[in-house]
Amino acid sequence: MEKQTIVVALGGNALLRRSDPMTAEAQRKNVKIAAKALAPLAEVHNLVIAHGNGPQVGLLALQAAAYKGVEAYPLDVLGAQTQGMIAYMVEQELGNLLPFEKPIATVLTMTEVDADDPAFGDPTKFVGPCYERDEADRLAAAKGWVVKQDGAAWRRVVASPEPKQIFEIAPIKWLLEKGTVVICTGGGGIPTVYLSDGARTLVGIEAVIDKDLAAQLLARELGADLLVLATDADGVYADWGTPDQKLLREVTPDELGAYEFPAGSMGPKVEAAIRFARATGKRAAIGNLNDIARIVTGEAGTSVVAPPVNEVRS
Repeated sequence: MEKQTIVVALGGNALLRRSDPMTAEAQRKNVKIAAKALAPLAEVHNLVIAHGNGPQVGLLALQAAAYKGVEAYPLDVLGAQTQGMIAYMVEQELGNLLPFEKPIATVLTMTEVDADDPAFGDPTKFVGPCYERDEADRLAAAKGWVVKQDGAAWRRVVASPEPKQIFEIAPIKWLLEKGTVVICTGGGGIPTVYLSDGARTLVGIEAVIDKDLAAQLLARELGADLLVLATDADGVYADWGTPDQKLLREVTPDELGAYEFPAGSMGPKVEAAIRFARATGKRAAIGNLNDIARIVTGEAGTSVVAPPVNEVRS
């Protein structure tokens, strides 16, 4: 098999599932499952692992708010904490499966966003645990949160601005050149903005960046051969939840863009896949983490492939 550079984005909910207690033990169990799926890839390909952090950053925010002794840490700092926490487990469990001499490294990653991004006026990114409607409304009133429905439950939402650039691309490339498995861009990266002070001062900002959109930017800037957006579904379905639902096996960005998908679940993955395929002409894939070996070969999941520029349509 030809060696490729592959970026795999793991969802925060895949590492801490909705039905799981929000404990380190539960997360460790899911990380072990992810590591078992990813280890064979790491032995053959250049592997970069990004991950979500929605449940984790929301839990840390709740824990911080419960302590009244000091002001709670802002979301950018909590994002940095979750990068370390999640990547520590991923790095350790992968290392337990790979040969000892295979290097693995975590890169604490900052991502630039625009302070004037419209997302700050319309929070959409789900963070933290699920609540019943009455409890969600009570917490929103008490803590100044915005809450929205997420399936059958209600959750806190925060701003999710567009990622503009990832600052640590150069050291990530250096590590890949040495055959290192790199874990980076956790939670979409720590959200940062430049102050308009004429000195290009970089500071954090209250937000959580969508990890799928950040992963496609990461994959593009690394010149990756393949972007895999891992989820708990076996691919993207047209007309999901209806008698006519159909798994889309291979589609162009235009074909996939003609469908509508929920903003809180499959929507960002579809948008990320479309952007990567259009920008690079390479393949993006969406599918179940357990099928990742077959996703890489194109035998499973949904593949999004841009047609050749000079393709003549009949």
